[in-house]
Amino acid sequence: MPPSAVKTIKDLFFWQYAKIISDSAHFGKKNFGFIMSKFKELQSGKIHWSTSIREYIKEHEEPDRCIYCGQSTKLTVEHILPRSRGGEDIPDNVVWVCQSCNSGKGSKRLYEWGKLTNKDNHHRIAEGKYLKYLYTLHENQGTLECDNIKQLCQACDMGEHCKNENSVEKLSVYCLEGCFLKRE
Repeated sequence: MPPSAVKTIKDLFFWQYAKIISDSAHFGKKNFGFIMSKFKELQSGKIHWSTSIREYIKEHEEPDRCIYCGQSTKLTVEHILPRSRGGEDIPDNVVWVCQSCNSGKGSKRLYEWGKLTNKDNHHRIAEGKYLKYLYTLHENQGTLECDNIKQLCQACDMGEHCKNENSVEKLSVYCLEGCFLKRE
């Protein structure tokens, strides 16, 4: 779970992205001091997350590899936020993956697919693109400043996936993606 400094959905985005920055700087995703420093810099606007252009360039450094498993096989387009969950068919929401990973992920969202135990083990490019895309969706919904976990849970379909051992609901990465429900 994120630290107590993470109070809103917007904060949660910055916390997750600060972990990506830490990992990219070779500090790993568990260096609390460095992550907290980057979180505060993102939160204050002192630094910003990378642009889509940078993601495009990084993604094309290994054009023939699955972004999830690294296999070098026939690749397919994968929607990080599945189309069945309202994900758009745009560059910011797609990555190249092998057929096995694409089938395995199916209609699950990225964190849902990896579960909470693997929330920090996603490829930097896939997670970075996903966070930026979800940020825009939350911005459009007006939920970035939301700090009411009960309100978030009412719009979420993650249910029992995100409750901790005391059945107390807390912010988790599922809050970032859970309100993007299946289309009827």
